Amino acid sequence: MHFDLSDLRLLIAIATTGSLSKAAASIPVAVSAASSRLRLFEERCGITVFTRKADGMQLTPSGRLVLEAARSVLGEAQKLQDTLKELAGQRRITLRLAATTVTTSTLLPAVLGAFLADYPEVDLQLTEYRSADVMRAVLTGECEIGVYDGSVISDGVLSLPFRNERLVMLVPDEHPLSACEHTRLSDALSYPFIGLPAERAMQRFVEERARKLAMPLQIRVRAPSFEAIAQLVAQRAGIAMLPQTTALRMEQELPVRMVLLGERWATLELRLCIKGWESLSSHGRELVSFLNQDRGASRDVAPPLTHVPR
Repeated sequence: MHFDLSDLRLLIAIATTGSLSKAAASIPVAVSAASSRLRLFEERCGITVFTRKADGMQLTPSGRLVLEAARSVLGEAQKLQDTLKELAGQRRITLRLAATTVTTSTLLPAVLGAFLADYPEVDLQLTEYRSADVMRAVLTGECEIGVYDGSVISDGVLSLPFRNERLVMLVPDEHPLSACEHTRLSDALSYPFIGLPAERAMQRFVEERARKLAMPLQIRVRAPSFEAIAQLVAQRAGIAMLPQTTALRMEQELPVRMVLLGERWATLELRLCIKGWESLSSHGRELVSFLNQDRGASRDVAPPLTHVPR
């Protein structure tokens, strides 16, 4: 049984306009050519798609099923055409990714370069949010893909594993906490802190933890990045809470010491979220698969705590 995409476009045009002449004009082709194409299609398929009435063309029950399938086929054909244009560099693709501070500052920059090198037609917009706002952005369509803290309830999104990361304290060498292998946030709060700007998602998280302990967070200075914070810690301006990935690197470069936090909340199970596979473009699905498959690199950095020291 043979048909082509022009046949399917004609069927959809007739169903939309309810008129063979209007459908022919919208394509455009001669009415006689449209009538002949429809007749040949019905003869080849052995079914009647439309009944001809005085007030126009009406779909038969079989025709409604054919129309549904025709729309699906044309939709997939358009996706293929778009993909081919993208791969040939004729069309730019923008992917929007929402993520937490820890993810945007440490984990994603280390892995996204390889994806962007494989897909030069892709532009990436990376926006920082709190975990709850990450999921809101995904559900509303503001962003296609999100990375959030897995301890947050993920209603309405499809959730997949990404990475583990641990929050730790960074202190100057010879600081009273530097001799400790582990500490608790309640012990650290007696010292002045170096933090991120107040609007940053990570900083709001730290300040919320302090409020839950009913202990004020003494912010001595705010710095724009984890690297700037580490520089200030090295100069004994205060202590800070940082991702372990960053703290390990800073220990190699600066006179600072990493101290593990004993609380379970300090170990973050970071997860990917999407509204659904059907809502993603082909490149979006590739990025989700890439991030999901790349999740093993941090397991040794931030394994879940099995014992909470006191």
